[in-house]
Amino acid sequence: MIEKLTPFLIFGASLGSGLIAGLFFAFSAFVMKALYRLPPEQGISAMQSINSTVLNRLFLTVFMGTSLVCIILVILSLLNWQDPNAIYIFTGSLLYLLGSLLVTAVCNVPLNDALANVIATDPENLGQWKDYYSKWTAWNHVRTISSFIALALFVFVLWRM
Repeated sequence: MIEKLTPFLIFGASLGSGLIAGLFFAFSAFVMKALYRLPPEQGISAMQSINSTVLNRLFLTVFMGTSLVCIILVILSLLNWQDPNAIYIFTGSLLYLLGSLLVTAVCNVPLNDALANVIATDPENLGQWKDYYSKWTAWNHVRTISSFIALALFVFVLWRM
């Protein structure tokens, strides 16, 4: 029974990691650059607004739902290690879980939490904004690449099936 569900789980992981990779890519490619070009108080305020609105039902369903599917796929790939696709499923799932979920929780969210406490109009916060921008963007590149490679591996497995 579960083996019949595996292609659907992989398809779901593909869609989810693709959506998340695209979101992260947008931030890496132009959103953060645009915010950084604004006066610091406007960039800080805009990012604080983004951070407070991103935690909505739709985003969390895709982000956490993909994580749940990847956890299931890790288990299934380990239980079916003899399958020639298991290594690709395992690697794609692990890349998403470590490079997207874990990096978000351990790196980007603490940076967002710290930025939430910054008073945007305080001129002393320019240094904090520069530090936030460089660290957050670097970690976002990691999330983008990890999610994209996970997507590529899932699509590769679907193609092989």
